[in-house]
Amino acid sequence: MDETVTGDQRHPEAHGAGLSTRLNWLRAGVLGANDGIVSTAGLVVGVAGATDSHTALLASGLAGLLAGALSMASGEYVSVSTQRDSEQAALAQERRELAEEPAYELAELTGLLEQRGIAAGLAREVAEQLTARDALAAHARVELGIDPEQIVNPWHAAWASCVSFTVGALLPLLAIVLPPVSLRVPVTVVAVLCALVLTGWAGARLGGSPVGRSVLRNVAGGGLAMAVTYLAGSLLGAAGV
Repeated sequence: MDETVTGDQRHPEAHGAGLSTRLNWLRAGVLGANDGIVSTAGLVVGVAGATDSHTALLASGLAGLLAGALSMASGEYVSVSTQRDSEQAALAQERRELAEEPAYELAELTGLLEQRGIAAGLAREVAEQLTARDALAAHARVELGIDPEQIVNPWHAAWASCVSFTVGALLPLLAIVLPPVSLRVPVTVVAVLCALVLTGWAGARLGGSPVGRSVLRNVAGGGLAMAVTYLAGSLLGAAGV
């Protein structure tokens, strides 16, 4: 008798449990870093086009970093808080419905399973088993598309966005203030473009999209941003503004 224990038998939980959430955080981190790189690079390169002042470059870069990081954090906090409130409200309503109309909710769950291609008799049996195990979790996942154990946390989102933006913004800031005056802009441009290649590659890998296209978009967008701001700064500097 073959008693080989498969991986699924040893670990009944889904191997992908939480994977989607982790990938979403990774993608958000990559996008936050990318925003920090491009926005800060555009800012400091623009200022460098207008002036050689080390103080002005450092002040503008730090201001852009702090403003961007705090803006990203507050925006994520508000957005994710709204999502969390909506999810909790939906779960609360589902909890009330299960308490008040259990028979109707069981029939509803059965119908939803049938819509997914499960035969009527089997759908009823599965619905009963899911309800007996955890009725709220079953309805949350099947009916609402919510995992009650993975409700989003706005503070996590805020910190993740703040940190990722800051990490990305530090690169162009250091690249513009550390080299000699004559090398500031070239060093910053090269450093930023290399970083954009990396974030474009990472974003494509996490999202399952073509790497070349993602990298090209990233580099083109960042390069255009630096070119436009440098031109604007140079014109302002030449005009003595």
